[in-house]
Amino acid sequence: MFPNCLPPLSPSLTESTSVALAEAIEAKPVPTSLRETPVLTTFVRRGAGGDPILLIHGFDSSVLEFRRLLPLLATQNETWAVDLLGFGFTERSPDLSISPATILAHLRGFWECAIAKPMILVGASMGGATAIDFTLNYPEAVKSLVLLDSAGISRGPIAGKFLFPPLDYFATEFLRHPKVRQSISENAYFDKTFASEDARICAAWHLDSPNWNRALASFTKSGGYGSFRDRLSEIRQPTLILWGRNDRILGTKDAEKFRDAIDDSKLIWIENCGHVPHLERPDITAENILNFRKNP
Repeated sequence: MFPNCLPPLSPSLTESTSVALAEAIEAKPVPTSLRETPVLTTFVRRGAGGDPILLIHGFDSSVLEFRRLLPLLATQNETWAVDLLGFGFTERSPDLSISPATILAHLRGFWECAIAKPMILVGASMGGATAIDFTLNYPEAVKSLVLLDSAGISRGPIAGKFLFPPLDYFATEFLRHPKVRQSISENAYFDKTFASEDARICAAWHLDSPNWNRALASFTKSGGYGSFRDRLSEIRQPTLILWGRNDRILGTKDAEKFRDAIDDSKLIWIENCGHVPHLERPDITAENILNFRKNP
């Protein structure tokens, strides 16, 4: 039985890891500095003991992105995944603009009311940029950092700043198109068989959440995440960089740039893997994160 915080779903999920994670999603009112009333925030928590691990998803995604990785990490550590402001199944309200600054404020509020101690922060793709931003602004909250095929080196596109109604609506509707999303999914994997019907449902379920169009357009017009290249040397936390050797979304050059820019960092390539090692090679990804947890 799926929780009420999720939109109705048809057809149904078919993979056991997808069903289990969807059934585990909870919603919590999170106080933030953004407004007087809390933001209803969706998350998953599994496991116990050790330093808490927090997983942050990528662009236009949700906690379901970690359906294969989270259960593996939770066998040894308390493990969380959270839907960022403006994404996943977290509340999207017309009174909340969506930008890196508001995402940061919301994530800070979530950490304060849910975790409230130093954590292992794991960010995938755009979530890596979010994790870097959080680490730079709240270093006391982050014990170590893990970047999975992360954004944050190259400057993001600025065209979204000029998407005004009704163009923003049509731009977001383009991303809703099943063929467009399937093409993106196939490009994310080295092995295209991973771009299954179950994967399609997981990647698109949140599109039925209220105000999905508005929130995505708001984030795009904010300019999104730019480059943290000039500030990466400020990161003092041990950092693990995991990168799919066959990443066709961000390519592979940024992996070594991250390694060279962050002093206490280690780069591990994941072979026969595309942009999403946590989905395509979750066993190897989990093993590396858990080993890093013991020997950063």
